[in-house]
Amino acid sequence: MSENNANNKFLKGTLILSISSIVVKVIGALNWIILSRVLGGEGIGLYQMGFPIYLMAITVSSAGIPVAISIITAEKLANKDYRGAKRVFNVSLKLLLVSGLLFSSALFFGADFLIEHHFIRDGRAYWSIIALAPAVFFVTFLASFRGYLQGWQIMTPTAVSECVEQIVRVITMLIFADLLMPYGLAAASGGASMGAGAGAFCALLVLMWFYRRLKNRLKEEMAAQDDSAPVEPAGHIIKRLLLLALPVSLSSLMLPIGANLDLLIVPQRLEVAGYDVRHATELFGYLTGMAVPLVNLATIFTAAMTISLVPSISESRTLKDMAGLREKIRIAFRVALIITFPCFMGLYFLAERVAALIYNAPGAASAIQTMSIGILFLGLHQISTGVLQGLGKTAIPVINMIFACIVKVVVSWMLTAVPTLGIKGASMATVADFAVAAIINMIFIYKFTGFRISLGSVVRPCLSASLMGAAIYGVLLISQSFGAWSILFAMLVSAPTYALALIASGGLTREDLENLPFLGRKLLAIGRKIGFFK
Repeated sequence: MSENNANNKFLKGTLILSISSIVVKVIGALNWIILSRVLGGEGIGLYQMGFPIYLMAITVSSAGIPVAISIITAEKLANKDYRGAKRVFNVSLKLLLVSGLLFSSALFFGADFLIEHHFIRDGRAYWSIIALAPAVFFVTFLASFRGYLQGWQIMTPTAVSECVEQIVRVITMLIFADLLMPYGLAAASGGASMGAGAGAFCALLVLMWFYRRLKNRLKEEMAAQDDSAPVEPAGHIIKRLLLLALPVSLSSLMLPIGANLDLLIVPQRLEVAGYDVRHATELFGYLTGMAVPLVNLATIFTAAMTISLVPSISESRTLKDMAGLREKIRIAFRVALIITFPCFMGLYFLAERVAALIYNAPGAASAIQTMSIGILFLGLHQISTGVLQGLGKTAIPVINMIFACIVKVVVSWMLTAVPTLGIKGASMATVADFAVAAIINMIFIYKFTGFRISLGSVVRPCLSASLMGAAIYGVLLISQSFGAWSILFAMLVSAPTYALALIASGGLTREDLENLPFLGRKLLAIGRKIGFFK
């Protein structure tokens, strides 16, 4: 495979996963609006009580396994060892079958224990918990299919299965919540919880269909492979899977741990800064419920690129293709910077309007504006984590996240209590968390590969985004009386401003568009018509 084709392959996978992520989030947002009307605040609370336990169960049972399978599968395929790749899949399938059954049963039969010992405060959440138990099994089991197909650098199955899972989940939730409402809120919230299992089951069917297609396509290659090649013992495969997956699982656990630390520190330090309990709670909601979700939404593309990048990097590492490896890393970081800089700048200048339009909470603007720079650092952290995982160094990002979390706690403790900062201090601490983790990751990437981000790849999108920010500011000044429409006008002006500035500065080239899947050549043709890319 040529270098351009390899780069195009992982960018194509990134684009496919990004589109599916957007679809999933849009459907999820609409679902919450409707479900909230069906269940009301109390019913949503009962539904949510079972969810942390469910998330913990699937994190322990399967999180990290798809990444581990994709890494090992990509290694086998790089060496044309199709039988070895198939064996990795078969062993992981059996491992996750047992793991899924174990944790699913534990959740089902342990629901009474959780309520009796007051881990779950409201006994009515019992039906929500046991309704989530089947989902643990299906989510765990499908992880092997998802990881194996990602190891082939085929991202369409993951994207399609995620969309199908969300659609079925939402439909099932709404139907059963409505049907069971006459039997009380406990039954209705349990009916809503059934959606997770139904969605995961349908996603599993989709992945099995894609797997069968791949299996039929590989019959000739499998038959032609030498049968005398040594067979890797199952114990060795399981050991490697666990060694690679465990750190990834721990990194998944770092997210709820970080959220709980915020819960312990931020409201308390806001009270020290002089806010009463009610106001401190409100400000905490601005940060965790409004600013952070917007940052996560803006990094959908880089999150998708991380998944696509892991097997691609693993392939180059296995082949000892250091030039190709560095080129993939260069493209990944360059694309991440081109995307995250305008997102950061746009959210920074539109923070107040966005807070008012989306949340009807203008007071959240301060937290959103401060958090906006976190888009840039979170994007870099996601990409650098994917690179290190592809290099087989899955433990390093976790250690770096722990260190960054310690920095966050210290900074949050100090700055949130400053009266002139308040919630801005907590926002700065979260940004510092992303930045420290990203910078340490990139130091390790340089150590292992010799790659460092060039000054030009940072300066060009930075200057172009700054010009875009100035354009947004100008639009907002002249459209102050337009209300929500000012956001639309700002977006209409900002996108072409950034694109033209990026092209003029050499930050976006003809080769970039040629490598961009699906839309690249069409955009190149449009650019040539208006005088660019001659």
